[in-house]
Order: sequence, then C-alpha cells, then structure tokens
Amino acid sequence: MFYQTLFIVWRESIEALLIIGILQSWLSNNADQRGLSRPLWFGVLAGLFAAMLMAGILLQFSASLPPEGQDYFQAGMVFTASALIVHMVMWMRREGANLKSVMQSGLSTSAQNGKMLAVFSIAAIAVAREGAETVIFLIGVSAASTPSTVIEIGLAFVSALALAALTYGALQFARHHMPWRWFFAITEYMLLLLGCAMFVKGFEYLISIGILPYTDVLWDSAWLLDDFTRFGSIVAGLTGYRSAPDVITTSSWAIYWAVVALLMSLIGRKRLTKSNTPKQNRPVSQG
Repeated sequence: MFYQTLFIVWRESIEALLIIGILQSWLSNNADQRGLSRPLWFGVLAGLFAAMLMAGILLQFSASLPPEGQDYFQAGMVFTASALIVHMVMWMRREGANLKSVMQSGLSTSAQNGKMLAVFSIAAIAVAREGAETVIFLIGVSAASTPSTVIEIGLAFVSALALAALTYGALQFARHHMPWRWFFAITEYMLLLLGCAMFVKGFEYLISIGILPYTDVLWDSAWLLDDFTRFGSIVAGLTGYRSAPDVITTSSWAIYWAVVALLMSLIGRKRLTKSNTPKQNRPVSQG
C-alpha cells in the first residue's frame, strides 16, 4: 500500500497545487483584486476540512458494519475508486487544456461582482474535489492492498507531499522547456493502470464474497514476474498484473480497457469535430 499511497497523494497534491497556483497567480497579477487572497486561502482550508470530514465519515461507517458488510463496502469502494480514476482522467483529457482559463474566468467574474463568497467557493470546491478523490482512492487502495502500518502510511504521505512540492517547483522552473501536458499525459496512463489494479481487485472481492465463481488459471508467467515477490507485488498493486490469471481476471482486464478505449475514442472524436468546425459556426465562448 505504501507505493500506491505515495503515487496517489503525490499526483493529487500536484493537481491541488496547480489549481491553487492558478488562482493565486491571477490575484497577484491583478492589483485591484489582491484583497480577495484571504477568502481564497480560507476556501483552500475549507476544502481540506471537507475532505478530512468525508474521510472520517467513511471510515466510521465502515467500522460500524459487520464483517460481511465490510466486504461489500470494500468491494464497493474499490469499484468506486476505479470509476473515479477513469472519470478524472477523461475529464482532464477533455477539459485540462482549458482549466487555467476556466479558473481565471470564474475568479474574474466573481471579483467584478465583488462576491468574496464566490472566490471562497471556487477555491473550496476545487480543493475539496481533489481531497475527496484522494480519500476515495486511498480507501480503495487500502481495500485492494496488503495493509500497511500507520508509520508506513504516514511516511508515504509526508514523502508524497514533499515530492509533490518539488515536482511542482521543477515544472514551474521548466515550464518554458517542457509542456505540462507531457507530465499529465504520463501520469494519466499511470493512473489508468492503477484504476485497472483496483478494478481487478474488485472482481476478486466478488469472487471471495461468492457473487462470482472461481475459475481455472489460464497461464502462469511467474517465471517472468511473480506477483508474490516484493517487486512483483508492487507491479501488481500499481497495474493489476497477475502472474497466474484466471478467466475472471482476464475478463476484468478486457472490460476495463475496452471501456477506457471507448471513452478515449469518444473524446478524440469530439476534439476532431470541434477542430474541424468553421470558426464562424462555432458558438461564442462564455469563459
């Protein structure tokens, strides 16, 4: 669970830092709007509090369930986390290029109207969204991985936050030489692999609960990479790899990647249609 936690917190922290950086940069570059920095940062704190509150509620709810109910809850969280990862990646592919303009446009409108509450809300919702995703992802990871000690999880959190700050600083320094979209493209595929790992684990939960049957192993690639070894278990936890997959496991792979391919194809078609639309026929942007 250490490496999955490290990756998730690192990736989500970078997104949160990116959003905060965009909003703060806009306020800093608009001298007449600097008075809105306080509600912006209060919004950031409110978003973090909302995420922690959600984590507490979910963990308390899980602890209150009987053993059988916890199995169903964990299976549900694994599938939910997998679906949210795919949704987040697809949303970033569709809207990521316009994220900065959308954020700044929202702040501009709020500032012009003198609505400090709106500035607070933009920051709070943006940070709460990232925090909520992180909470669900981590609960899904904990249900899909070998439990770690509190010290290991704490070390993963601290390491991820430090790595995220360093990564954000490096990307800011190298923004004229390396487009951010390259970084997000690489981590998007890493997230999709993690989503696959959770999806596979979800099917394994369904087997253990008795909803799906046990099936025969189709092949054994342990000679190449055994998922019971230290390195193999890390690869399995981050990608959904199994050295001895059965029919259910291979079916879960096929279903997951077929859905991902379909969604990517639909997004690609929308982009192509939009790029081929004559400018005079395009709707006027509201942002």
